[in-house]
Amino acid sequence: MTATTEPEIGKARRRKEDEHLITGRTRWTDNLVLPGMQHLAILRSPFAHARITGIDTSAARDLPGVVAVLTGADLADEQGSLPCAWPITPDMKSPPAPSLAVDRVNFAGEAVAVVVARSAYEAHDALEAIDVEYDDLPVVLDLASAAADGADLVHPDLGTNVSATWTFDSAEAGTGGDVEDAIRDAEVLVERTFRQQRLIPAFMEPRSVVVDPTGAQITMWSATQIPHILRLMLAMTLDIPEHKLRVVAPDVGGGFGGKLQVTPEEVIALLVARRLGKPVKYTESRSESMVAAHHGRDQIQKLTLAARRDGTVTGMKVELLADMGAYLRLVTSGVPILGAFMFNGIYKFPAYHFTCTNVFTDKVPTDAYRGAGRPEATFAIERMMDELATELSLDPLELRAKNWITHEEFPFDTVAGLTYDSGNYEAATAHARELFDYDGLRREQAERRERKDPVQLGIGVSTFTEMCGLAPSRTLGALAYGAGGWEHAAIRMLPTGKVEVVTGSSAHGQGHETAWSQVVADQLGVPFEDVEVLHGDTQTSPRGMDTYGSRSLAVGAIAVVKAAEKVIAKARPIAAHLMECAEDDLEFTDGRFRVKGTEKAVGIADVALAVFAAHDLPDGVEPNLDSEAAYDPENFSFPHGTHLCAVEVDTETGKVGIRSYVCVDDIGHVVNPLIVEGQVHGGLAQGIAQALYEEAVYDESGTLLSGSFAEYSVPSAADLPSFTTGRTETPATGNPLGVKGVGEAGTIASTPAVVNAALDAVRQFGVRDIEMPLTPMRVWRAVHTAQEGAR
Repeated sequence: MTATTEPEIGKARRRKEDEHLITGRTRWTDNLVLPGMQHLAILRSPFAHARITGIDTSAARDLPGVVAVLTGADLADEQGSLPCAWPITPDMKSPPAPSLAVDRVNFAGEAVAVVVARSAYEAHDALEAIDVEYDDLPVVLDLASAAADGADLVHPDLGTNVSATWTFDSAEAGTGGDVEDAIRDAEVLVERTFRQQRLIPAFMEPRSVVVDPTGAQITMWSATQIPHILRLMLAMTLDIPEHKLRVVAPDVGGGFGGKLQVTPEEVIALLVARRLGKPVKYTESRSESMVAAHHGRDQIQKLTLAARRDGTVTGMKVELLADMGAYLRLVTSGVPILGAFMFNGIYKFPAYHFTCTNVFTDKVPTDAYRGAGRPEATFAIERMMDELATELSLDPLELRAKNWITHEEFPFDTVAGLTYDSGNYEAATAHARELFDYDGLRREQAERRERKDPVQLGIGVSTFTEMCGLAPSRTLGALAYGAGGWEHAAIRMLPTGKVEVVTGSSAHGQGHETAWSQVVADQLGVPFEDVEVLHGDTQTSPRGMDTYGSRSLAVGAIAVVKAAEKVIAKARPIAAHLMECAEDDLEFTDGRFRVKGTEKAVGIADVALAVFAAHDLPDGVEPNLDSEAAYDPENFSFPHGTHLCAVEVDTETGKVGIRSYVCVDDIGHVVNPLIVEGQVHGGLAQGIAQALYEEAVYDESGTLLSGSFAEYSVPSAADLPSFTTGRTETPATGNPLGVKGVGEAGTIASTPAVVNAALDAVRQFGVRDIEMPLTPMRVWRAVHTAQEGAR
C-alpha cells in the first residue's frame, strides 16, 4: 500500500454480517421450511446404564399425524458407528457408538427411538406413547473409581474402563531432563490435585438439522462448525458417495466447540430422510442440548512441581485422569493431550513428564469446548505457580518473571517439544500491572487484613500462552489425528472489479466476512465494500477444514492472502501487455499496476474487465484472474498475555465478587480491533463462568441435575464486571500477516486468574484450594472449615 492510502487492516470496522442478524433476517437451520417436510422427535433414555429389553411403538404409530416410528433395531444395519477421528494410541479402545441405541444405553439422554410426524408438536406428543422396557445395569460415574481395577464396566466387552494412556517424557523425547531426577533433587516440592469440572457449551442457538433427499444430491443444512468434515464423515460412516452429499452451515448461532461434532441427530435425520424419500427437520430443545450434546473439561489433575529455594523451577510432572463419558466422539480422545504441550506454560522447565489416562463413564461424552485442553493446562500451571509463590513467600509476579522465557530468547524450544516463535511476556505484564494498579491494590489488601475486614481482597495472576492456529498437518499426523490442518481459499475477480472470496473456514460468530474483506481490500487495493465473502456450503466452497482451535485468521486468512498473491501474479502480464511494457517494469501498489518511475498505470479492476472482454490479451494467457490457494503452516501460533483479577470475598457469606479485571493480550498484528475486543470479552465471560458459576452435576443414578438454565448457571452481563483490556504486539514470524489467534485467549487465561484471586483472599485462614465453581457455599465452607481446624 502507498502512504496515501489508509490500510484496512487495523481499522475497527463494524461487522458486515451483523446487519442481517440484528434485523431478524437470519437463516437459522430451524427457519428452513421445505415442501412436504416431516418433523422428528427423539426419545431419550432416562437411565444412565441399562439393557433395552423391549420397545413397543405401536401406540405411537397409530397417533394422528405420525408417519413413522423407528428404533435402533430398525436402523442397525445402516447407521454404522459415530466416528472418532483421533486414535491417540495404537491400542486405544473405542467401542461402537450407534446414533440410535440398539440393545443397551450408556448415558441418560442417549437416543433410543425417533418419531416422524407432520408437525413437531405431533412428533413430540407421540414420544409419550412409546413404551420401553429397561433392565438396570451398574452405573459408573466417579472418574477415579472408574479407572481403578475391579470397577464396574461401562462397556463389559472391553474388559476395562480405560480407553487409552498417552505419555510424553522430555528425557525420552530429547527436549529436557528426567523429571524423576528433578523431583528427587528438588529443594522445594509442591504437590496438588485439581478438579476440572464438567461444563456444557451452552451455545445460543440449539442444534438443528434439515435433510432433503429429493434432489440429485442429498442436501443437509446443519447448525455445525464443520460442514466439510461433517460431509466427509457422513459419507464414510453411511457409505454415501461424497459427491452425492452437500452440507450447508447457514447462520450458526455460536458453537464454542459444541458444534465441532458429527452428531447422532445428523445421522438419524439423514437415515430417516433417505428411508422416507422426504425432507425432515430435527431441532433440539435446550434441555435436550444439555443432556445429549457433548460436554467439556472433566479432568482430575495431579501435579508435582520441583523447584529450588530461590524459586527457579526444575521440573513438572503431570498425571491426568480425563472423563470421556460413554463414547468417543469426533476428537474426544485427543482433547486432553492437546494440553500436554501447554502445562509448561511460558516457563523454562528443564524437565517434564505428562501422562493422561482416558476413562469411560456413564455420562454424556466429552469433546472440544472453547480452548480444548489448553484452558485445563493453563489453569494447572498458573495455580501451581501461585502455590509455589506461597510456599516461598514470594510475590506471584516476581516468581513468574524469574522463570519465564525472556523476549531476547525467542524463538524458544520448549521442554514440551514446541517452538515458540515470538513473544514479550515482560511488556504485557508491565502494561497490565500499570492498568491494574497492582501495587496500590496490594497495599489495600494489607490494610484489610490488618483490620480483619470481613470482606477480604484477593489478587489473582495468570500469565499464559497457548498454541493455536491448529494446523500443521505433519504435526497432526505425528499425533495420529485423522486429518490435516491446512485451509483453502479462492478469489474470484468479477468483470466490474468486485471480488468474491470463497473460504473453507466456516464462521459462526467470529466475523470472518468483515476481517477477510479487510485483508483482501489491502491485498488487492479494492474498496472494503466491494468484497463479498462466501462460506459454509460444501458446494460453494468445496474444500476446507472449517473453524476451531483459533485457526481461522492464522490459517484461513493466510490462504486468502496466498490466493490474492496469485491473482496479482496472473494480472501482471496482462497489465504489462495493456501498457506495452515489460513485466519487470511494473510495481503493484494501491490496487494499481504502475510503470516504475512514471505516472502510467492501470487498475486491477481495469485488468479484470479486459480479461472478461478478452479482446487484447497476451498470446497464451487465458482470460481468467480467478485464483485459489491452500495454506498449511509449519508451526502453531502462540498468542500470550497477562490477566490480573481483583476479587472481594465476603467471609461471612462466601460470595466472591470481581472488583476489577485487567487483561493485556498479545495476538500479533490486529486486523480488526473491534472484533478482537468482542472475542476477548466473550472469552473472559466463559472463563470466569467456569471459575464461579458453571458445573454439570449428576446424581448417583446418572441423571443430569443441571439439565436446564434453571440449574446450570450461565452468567449474564449483570454478573460480570467491566473489563479493562490492553494489547502489546509481537508479530508472529510464521505467516505474512504476523497474526496470532484470539478466539480462545480470554477463556484460557481468566479461570486461573479468578481462582488465584479468590484463594489469595482467604489463604490467610488456611484455605489451600476450593473446587470450582467457587459458589458461595463452597467458599464459606472452605473458610469456616479452615478456621475451625486452626482453633
